[in-house]
Amino acid sequence: MLVDSHCHLDRLGKTPEELKQTVEFARNRGVEHFLCVGVSVREFPDMLKVVEEFDCVSASCGVHPLHQEDACSYDELLEAAQHERVVAIGETGLDYFYSADSKEVQTTSFIDHIKVANELNKPLIIHTRDAREDTIELLQKYKAEHTKGVLHCFTESWGMAKAAIDMGFYVSISGIVTFASADELRDVVRQVPLESLLVETDSPWLAPVPYRGKKNQPGYVLEVAEYVAQLKGVSLSELAEITTQNFFDLFPLAKSFKTNA
Repeated sequence: MLVDSHCHLDRLGKTPEELKQTVEFARNRGVEHFLCVGVSVREFPDMLKVVEEFDCVSASCGVHPLHQEDACSYDELLEAAQHERVVAIGETGLDYFYSADSKEVQTTSFIDHIKVANELNKPLIIHTRDAREDTIELLQKYKAEHTKGVLHCFTESWGMAKAAIDMGFYVSISGIVTFASADELRDVVRQVPLESLLVETDSPWLAPVPYRGKKNQPGYVLEVAEYVAQLKGVSLSELAEITTQNFFDLFPLAKSFKTNA
C-alpha cells in the first residue's frame, strides 16, 4: 500500500463526484492515504470542506512562501492549525527562484511556522527552492528538529538533503524524478537512505512520465514509487511498505485515519 504524502485535492478543479472518482482511482491503485496540503490559511476552511467526507485524507495548514499575499499572523496560524484534521504545519519555507524580492516576508512567515510546529508538536512541510543555506540555517536556529518534518518535492543538492536528514527530516520525491532533465535529482535519490524517503505527487502539478503534460492526480504516485524503487534497487512492495511506514512515523496524527483507509 502507498501514501501520497503531498497533494492538493482542493485544487484539482473537479466536481465532488469527479473528486470521488479520483480518490477511488487512487485507492484501486493501492494508495491508502492522502495528505492534502494547505497553501493559505485564508483558504483553509474551504480546503477542509472539499476533503471532509474522505476518511482516508488528512490535512496540513500553512502559508506557501509564494502565497504571501495571504500572509497571516502567528496567532491566526496557531488557531487554524489546532484543527483536529491537521497533522502537519505548512507548506512553508523559502522560494528565491520565483520570488526573491519577498525574502523578508517569507522569512518572517517561515519562522512563525517553525514556532507553531514546535508549540503544537506537529511536523513541518517545507517548500524550498534556490534557498538551501537559509532554509537549513533557519530550521537549525529555531530548533525545527524538535518537531521534525519533510522537504517536499525535493529538487536540491545531496548536501542539503543530508543536512536535513541529519536533523531528523525526511526527503519527499515527486514525479520530477522521472523527467529527462532530472539526472542530479536521481543521483540524490540513490544516496538518500530508505528510512528517510517519502513519495508524493504534488498534484495537480508535475505529473510523472508517462503522464507528463496531463493534470496530475494522487493515483500517479504509483509511477513515482515504481521509479524510485528502481533507483534504490528494491521491489515496489518494499519501497511502498517503507515509505508508508515512514509517513506514519513522521505524521503520527494521521494514524487516526489509517484504520478507515
